[in-house]
Amino acid sequence: MSRGLLKRRAERSGPKEYEHLLEVNDVHLSFQGVKAIDGVSFHVDDGELFSIIGPNGAGKTSLFNSINQVYRPQEGEILWKGESLMGLKPNVTAEKGIARTFQNIALFPHMTVLENLLTGRHVRMKSGWLAGSVWLGKAKSEEIENRAIVEDIIDFLEIEQWRKYPVGLLPYGVQKRVELGRALAMDPELLLLDEPVAGMNLEETEDMARFILDVQDELGIALILVEHDMGLVMDIADRVLVVDFGKPIAMGPPSEVQRDPNVIKAYLGEELETQT
Repeated sequence: MSRGLLKRRAERSGPKEYEHLLEVNDVHLSFQGVKAIDGVSFHVDDGELFSIIGPNGAGKTSLFNSINQVYRPQEGEILWKGESLMGLKPNVTAEKGIARTFQNIALFPHMTVLENLLTGRHVRMKSGWLAGSVWLGKAKSEEIENRAIVEDIIDFLEIEQWRKYPVGLLPYGVQKRVELGRALAMDPELLLLDEPVAGMNLEETEDMARFILDVQDELGIALILVEHDMGLVMDIADRVLVVDFGKPIAMGPPSEVQRDPNVIKAYLGEELETQT
């Protein structure tokens, strides 16, 4: 791991004044009377890899959108380091240290890998547009620092050979890695990964799993993983929450969750469960 990323991890260490990094307490979210989230509660601790799973339409992405305040739940509380996130703008939650990737790649295809990663630094830039336009003093030193951080991420994710290539020309698996890098460029303490291996072949999935574990183990970043690949989830998650029709039906270590009869019923259906 590069020295710069090690330094950033060390800067986060020290005494903490909160019990859990993130707390989601009895959250309810409805759209025109349809319940998307129905009384979900969980917490995520520093450096934990937490996963949310469930059938299609179970409310997983709605939970992500509620955490970063794209959606505003009608009931419940979401706490970040003991303080409420409710009512904040998404850019403010990003500034506080919550970053995310998306199920569908949301990169700038005509920009290079380096340029795409630099867009992730926007939330950390302090200089105004005027100082940036003349590129002097603080703006210049800030630009140099941001480029150094991005180069660290390129090295960390092993994408050096593509750094100057337009993202739209790259293989799908590499594009997903670049999107992970852009989220890392935001310098998060919590990373929300929305189906990071969707559409990948076996080799690409294994590579992404390795990088996710490196983000947790080497950078000390907490992660919430939404994923349909149950093999991946059961292999790498510390704890798993299962939701169905917006309701929580099970939570615990992967070994316990995958044997829970409510989880089996949600995924296979009551009739199939009875036949086994």
